Amino acid sequence: MAYRYLIAIDDTDDIGTRGTGDIATDIANALLARCGGEASWVSRHQLYVHPDIPYTSHNSAMCFVYEGEAAAAAIEAIAVAVLHAESAPAADPGLAFVCLDDFAAQAKLVDFGHSAKTMVLTKAQAYALANTLGVHLSEHGGTGQGVIGALAGLGLWLDGNDGRLKGHFDVGQGVSVQAGSAKAGAGKGEHAGEGVELSVRALLAKTRVDAVIDLDDQPLPDDDRVLIQGKLKAVRRHGRSAILVSRVDGAWRNARKQQLKDY
Repeated sequence: MAYRYLIAIDDTDDIGTRGTGDIATDIANALLARCGGEASWVSRHQLYVHPDIPYTSHNSAMCFVYEGEAAAAAIEAIAVAVLHAESAPAADPGLAFVCLDDFAAQAKLVDFGHSAKTMVLTKAQAYALANTLGVHLSEHGGTGQGVIGALAGLGLWLDGNDGRLKGHFDVGQGVSVQAGSAKAGAGKGEHAGEGVELSVRALLAKTRVDAVIDLDDQPLPDDDRVLIQGKLKAVRRHGRSAILVSRVDGAWRNARKQQLKDY
C-alpha cells in the first residue's frame, strides 16, 4: 500500500556548508533508493527573520512530498540518518513529517506556518501543536531550534500558495542547472544573456511544471510566447507548481527576483 508523506527540515547548515535544500534532496533520494516510490520537487519556505531566531542566511525551511510504501518508522530512520550524516556540526536540525492520507487538521498547521513568517515562536509551541495534531517532530543536534521551522514548513506547503521550488530550470536561456539542484549560473546579473523565447506549451513541456501564470494569477494560453532570461524559477500557487511571468514592453517574460520575493 502506498502512503503519501509531507516531510520538512530546517536549520541543518552553517556558513560554508551544504544547504538545507541539498540535504532535503538527499533525504528524498535516500527514500527513493531504499523504499522506491516517488518524490516531489523540494520547495523553499521563507520564515521570519529576527535577531532572536538563529539562522544561517535566510531562515527558510525545505519541504517535499514522498509517496511510496515506506512506513513512518522507515521515513524517520532514513531522514534521521541523512540529517546526522550531512548536517553541519554547529546546526540545530529539526525534522517534521505527517502522513497526508489521514490528516484532517491542516488548518491549524497552516496557521502555525503563517505565524512563523511574522513572529518569534518557541520550541514548546511547536512540540505542543505537533503532539496535538499527531505530527512527527524531532530535533537532531544543537539546540534543536530547527523543529520550529520544520513544522512551519509543513504548514506553509499545505497552504499551497507559499514557497519557491529549489533550484532553477534550464530551457536554453544559458542557465546550466536544473530545478532541484543546489546552484545555477546565469552569467553576471539577473538579465544576463539574450535568453530564449518559447511558447507556453513548450515551456510546460520542458519544465514539467503545472502552469504558467501572470502576476494576477491568470494562466497564459498555450500559444502565448514567453522570453526567458537569466534564472527561471517556479513557485507554488493553489497547491501546484507554476512559472510566474510579467508583461515588459508588451511581451511576456519570466518574473524577476524582486517579484519572486513574495513566495
